[in-house]
Amino acid sequence: MQDQFFYGHGKLLLTGEYFVLDGAEALALPTTVGQSMKVRYRHSYQPTLNWKSIDHAGKVWFEANYEFWHFNPIKPSGVETEKFVAGALKAVRQQNPHFLRDEVDVFVETRIEFPLEWGLGSSSSFIYNVAQWAYVSPFELLKQTIGGSGYDIACAQAMGPIKYSRFDGKPQWGAAPFNPSFKDSLYFVYLGQKQNSAKEVSKYQALKIENKNRAIAEISQLTREMIHANDLVTFNKIIVQHEGIVADALGYTKVKDLHFPDYWGEVKSLGAWGGDFALVTSDRSASETREYFNGRGFSTVIPFTEIIFSEPR
Repeated sequence: MQDQFFYGHGKLLLTGEYFVLDGAEALALPTTVGQSMKVRYRHSYQPTLNWKSIDHAGKVWFEANYEFWHFNPIKPSGVETEKFVAGALKAVRQQNPHFLRDEVDVFVETRIEFPLEWGLGSSSSFIYNVAQWAYVSPFELLKQTIGGSGYDIACAQAMGPIKYSRFDGKPQWGAAPFNPSFKDSLYFVYLGQKQNSAKEVSKYQALKIENKNRAIAEISQLTREMIHANDLVTFNKIIVQHEGIVADALGYTKVKDLHFPDYWGEVKSLGAWGGDFALVTSDRSASETREYFNGRGFSTVIPFTEIIFSEPR
């Protein structure tokens, strides 16, 4: 059998956080960094699956061997990643009973291109790559494993910004013409507190939100407006409106109020509020912008143009 290679982009959700689960239109962006997966095969009479995961610094951060019958680890360590990989493989086998039935040793090596704590989609790009390898639906595999809206799976395979929504629980997405002329004024700041997406989804779904349908309609409208925003002033107004809707509906504190009340631009929470990255706008120089956030203990400030993937048109 020939060696195989798979790749999934990371993701950032610009609009629609939480409410995308209930049908709101969202603007989602694939990142220039993601996760690759190489698969090698070798004939064997006692086949095993040998798994190795390498981090962005080139160090092995996870390693395990599995048997093929039930994908149980041969020498269980009890670590969560070991259970997660096994669970994903078992779910794959349910979709594709022929998956890994040959008499071959299989060597899988994954490489992630960003720090694991960044929350850019280490799990979703993994799910996407495994699904491609096994010829199964990545959205169904996501549903059987970590759950969520599926926008991150769409981003893993996207070649640029997308507008994403769910209709009757099924993913709907397409290319979004989001290429702001003011993108040099946009940055992503890492807040340093990785959120558990599954727990955040559960918390949201347990809330009784008043006027949820109105919030969904307003967020969808703001998504459409953001995609076509022509200038930074308009973009900033959309951010303020979006932050207000989500904060009021969920009872959360806006990230700008929490961390950057004296900042001259606007700040928008992304994905699970309060944890991973925030989008910030600035009409000042890159060095002055970076100096502001560095001075408050936030050392990772990434320009939009460096982290957002988009194929040349």
